[in-house]
Amino acid sequence: MTIRVVVADDQELVRSGFAMILDVQPDIEVVAEAGDGAEAIEAVRRHAPDVALLDIRMPRTDGIEACRTISAESGCRTVMLTTFDSDEYVYEALHAGASGFLLKDVRRDDLVHAVRVVARGDSLLAPSVARRLVEQYTSGRPPAPRPDPRLEVLTVRERETLLLLARGLSNAEIAAELVVSDHTVKTHVGNVLSKLGLRDRIQAVICAYETGLVEAGAPPAGEQRGAPPPPRRGGSDRPKTPCAGDPREPAGQQDGAVENDAWHHGS
Repeated sequence: MTIRVVVADDQELVRSGFAMILDVQPDIEVVAEAGDGAEAIEAVRRHAPDVALLDIRMPRTDGIEACRTISAESGCRTVMLTTFDSDEYVYEALHAGASGFLLKDVRRDDLVHAVRVVARGDSLLAPSVARRLVEQYTSGRPPAPRPDPRLEVLTVRERETLLLLARGLSNAEIAAELVVSDHTVKTHVGNVLSKLGLRDRIQAVICAYETGLVEAGAPPAGEQRGAPPPPRRGGSDRPKTPCAGDPREPAGQQDGAVENDAWHHGS
């Protein structure tokens, strides 16, 4: 299946460069380019792409507002691109519905990989922004009232799954903690997303912090800050083979971005 992409950036050379990198891939087709957010919205409406690459700072309509409109109107998934390593932009973009966030100095292989990851329904963040995202933008917020009514729709096991997701555990590690199969974990994750009306695992982690299920500054389960994590029950700390949708596994040996909200607290 060919992945259809719209590329939006107000700098023509940057936009054309990204488009050329993607368009030579056998499974990717750049169907339109746009010079600002308003043009990007119109291009998505006209061409119905699978993925939109959006620069954040653009004239008329910026990338975040374009992302918000595109996410509300279509099934097109968005990857935000910026030269500014700013957590504020990351937080706003994720709440607008973005599925990925990369800096413009990303390697070409990682750019291509990001488009493929997002197109298949997963999420991706550059490591430099992933490490700091949640704590920076929840630590100053007042504690959420408990129990938060949004979590009442979850079963006990689904709430446990959300808690472990928010603490950075992979699917295999969650399975070991709960003593269930990987397939069961995937089912629990899917139920959490569906019941809470969340787009992806990134938003699930943010929800866990905003509802007070996890407190900002809390180390991952079973860990102390500055100490290596102990092995999980039922196996080693990390699976030998990456699992589909694994929130901590790099996508490949050469990939410089991390899939599915790989937050490592205290690093």
